[in-house]
Amino acid sequence: MQVAQVLPVAAEDLDLSKLTTVFIGMGAFFLVILGIIFLFLFGRYFNLWLRAFVTKTKIGPLAIVAMSLRKVSPDAIVDAKISAVQAGLTHIPTAAMEAHYLAGGNVQRLIRALIAAHRARIELDWDTAAAIDLAGRNVLEAVQTSVDPRVIDCPDPKQGRVTLDGVAKDGIQLKARARVTVRTNLSQLVGGATEETIIARVGEGIVSAIGSSESHKLVLANPALIAQAVLRKSLDSQTAYEIVSIDIADIDVGENVGARLQADQAEADMRVARARAEQRRAEAVAVEQEMQALTQENRAKVVLAEAEVPQAMASAFTKGQLRRDGQPA
Repeated sequence: MQVAQVLPVAAEDLDLSKLTTVFIGMGAFFLVILGIIFLFLFGRYFNLWLRAFVTKTKIGPLAIVAMSLRKVSPDAIVDAKISAVQAGLTHIPTAAMEAHYLAGGNVQRLIRALIAAHRARIELDWDTAAAIDLAGRNVLEAVQTSVDPRVIDCPDPKQGRVTLDGVAKDGIQLKARARVTVRTNLSQLVGGATEETIIARVGEGIVSAIGSSESHKLVLANPALIAQAVLRKSLDSQTAYEIVSIDIADIDVGENVGARLQADQAEADMRVARARAEQRRAEAVAVEQEMQALTQENRAKVVLAEAEVPQAMASAFTKGQLRRDGQPA
């Protein structure tokens, strides 16, 4: 009986050992396959990893292979990381770059913008720059504009207008052209108004400043008064730009709008007076015609009265009512 009991146990141990051997073999096979795949991918990105290792970007070979498996371009991420580390931006994590790449952003342009802002000592963090890039704005151009302000013509010749026309209180028209120097306001770049709004606001401010001037001569003598009046209105609020200066490039005298308006008003008053005079003349003619008709009517009444006199005399004669010197005839 002991021998019978030992034999099944030995058979069970034999089966378990076979299964264990099979599993170990399968595991080893998969490990070999994974090793071959890893070696293949690592050989493909060896130069890239070597660049990352030499530049101390702390990106390992496994991370590079994992990038390729996640559909992330290892070249773009490693190049961006190398640029950031070499520029002193070591606080930007690689995972953030991968997330921005997967979100559809331009990682290399973003890193270049951060480097430019860092060199220019402009406060710009990764989250703000990433939001600007994902919003469709060119973050690198925005940083460059913040460092090197750009000049905007007001009005914009592309809109078909050449000058801004305003009329001073003395009625003289002035035609002005301005050049607005702006720099990017990075804190309001996302959701802020564009340069079209700046052009519209500055144009409105210049026209308003000309209109509030007592005389056009004051504006011609000191065009800076217009620029100062416009700058005091804070026209760059809620926009993606900050107005640095407003310079009046050219200002010319137009037509005498006040005199033309007065002449038009005088002619209109003359037409009104003529109409009223014509109305009074027509009324006088009507009254005259009524008087003539009334005169004819009275004359007819007189004729009728004169016709009744002989009849009255005849009737009196017949009745013996005619008297002569107070006595009956």
